[in-house]
Amino acid sequence: MNIAYFVRKQVTVERLLTASTVILLLLLWYTLTELKLVSDIVVPSPYKVVTSFLEIARSGYKDNSLLVHLGDSLVRLITSFLLVVITAIPLGLVCGYNSKARAIVDPLIEFYRPLPPLAYYTLLVLWMGIENSSKIALLYLAGFAPVYLSCVAGVQKIKKDYIDGAYTLGANSRQIFFHVVFPACLPDIFIGLRTAIGVAYTTLVAAEMVAAVTGIGWMVLDASKFLRSDIIFVGIFIMGITGILLDGMIRTIESKVIPWKGKE
Repeated sequence: MNIAYFVRKQVTVERLLTASTVILLLLLWYTLTELKLVSDIVVPSPYKVVTSFLEIARSGYKDNSLLVHLGDSLVRLITSFLLVVITAIPLGLVCGYNSKARAIVDPLIEFYRPLPPLAYYTLLVLWMGIENSSKIALLYLAGFAPVYLSCVAGVQKIKKDYIDGAYTLGANSRQIFFHVVFPACLPDIFIGLRTAIGVAYTTLVAAEMVAAVTGIGWMVLDASKFLRSDIIFVGIFIMGITGILLDGMIRTIESKVIPWKGKE
């Protein structure tokens, strides 16, 4: 009885739809390649992609193992993400709470935010060199704006009644910031964090274009020079799956930190 209840609870209509969508896409991919409707160079077969993955997992790619490529990419990504967390969140909250601080910071954010990463990556390389520091800085800048803007928006949409009520109860500005403003902004902060990790991951390929010899993004770019679409697909799948896992980790933390979300 308990097992049946557990199965019914876990297998929802939404999860069945998700699984069905994935299966249909895989079947479509298999059919296209099996019937030779597209060139194998353009779209490799699932078998060829799996074979290439196993070969890279066993022998590595260009003198480095798959774990080295994945590890180096994740180090760059996670380091930049942590820097975003410890800088963009406090600054965004302060700027949302203080209009004068926002007037100073907003023009800088709005200026660089629309710029494509490659437009200023060359400058970062000139200033910081070709090592990891310039790559981490690029990912940091890519992820900073979404978190900052989410924090500012979260503060600005707090109901004034909450703050007035706290003042009425004798709270000072510091207490209001930490006990009213910050908790109320947490849903928006986590939205910004999820957006930032995605934006930073998409920028990873650009970050690994210059003077890199490791990384999943570099592996995809290097394979494209030799029309190795099977390796390109392997890299894309690895980035997609790790991206889903990272997003899942953030969502898990979010559910623990703000269990009241969606229940107001």
